[in-house]
Amino acid sequence: MTTSTPAPTSRVLRTDFQRAVAAYWNSHRRDPVNLLLGDIDRLYHHHYGIGEFDRSVLLGAEETRTERVVQELHRLETAQADLLLDHLGDITPQDRLLDAGSGRGGTSLMAHGRFGCRVDGVTISEYQVGFSEDRAQERGVGEAVRFHFRNMLDTGFADGAFRGVWTNETTMYVDLHELYGELARLLGHGGRYVCVTGCSNDVTGLRSKAVSRIDEHYTCNIHPRSAYFKALAANGLVPLDVVDLTAATLPYWELRAASSLATGIEDAFLTAYKEGSFHYLLIAADRI
Repeated sequence: MTTSTPAPTSRVLRTDFQRAVAAYWNSHRRDPVNLLLGDIDRLYHHHYGIGEFDRSVLLGAEETRTERVVQELHRLETAQADLLLDHLGDITPQDRLLDAGSGRGGTSLMAHGRFGCRVDGVTISEYQVGFSEDRAQERGVGEAVRFHFRNMLDTGFADGAFRGVWTNETTMYVDLHELYGELARLLGHGGRYVCVTGCSNDVTGLRSKAVSRIDEHYTCNIHPRSAYFKALAANGLVPLDVVDLTAATLPYWELRAASSLATGIEDAFLTAYKEGSFHYLLIAADRI
């Protein structure tokens, strides 16, 4: 395994909240929602899916139903990652990309497979770093796709080191102004930032019990929609595309709720999306 020199834990995890988040993800080592789906092609994700699902997977032989549903859920989450990568623009093999909050590394590996460039992933979960590095070694790309135990708010990388950066369902764990200040520093002039995130409705989100339930379940702090655009503008990141994926993600949650992989949080997501208190957005912004 190719590893970077690990940063001291005290330098990466600076607050009680960060330590709690890291402990949460370090403890979720055998989460079947992520692991069973990733076992299909060894691309393991930590995000949700988009697109209509094949309704026939819920029909047919009961003994193979779980297998059919798992394959379909994985197809939807891979479609979400593909859409994110579509919005990075023209990336060449000479460019460098950053996955800020890289989870188990699936999107980083997909990015290298598509663009042939160097990719770095950062996460505050030491378990996730090791898991992701093992997957990169399996694919023979351990020198090109590296994972680091670092904080996305203070990565330690050089100014302007990256042509593109993304956050995939990770921004609800950090202060947006602090994050976008760091990402703007890391991006060269004209570099691209892509975000996929759940965010609350500014009018109704704070009163939604479903949104509060999601916050509690994932030990996170969901931001209102307006907070993203305020923080982007304050840090020289100008939105190019804003895509509302709320309707596109509902089928994923409907399928998961009907599956044996349901964890109990599915109803909160479905309620929040349908009542309009929660949105699922893709934002692509250029560094000016």
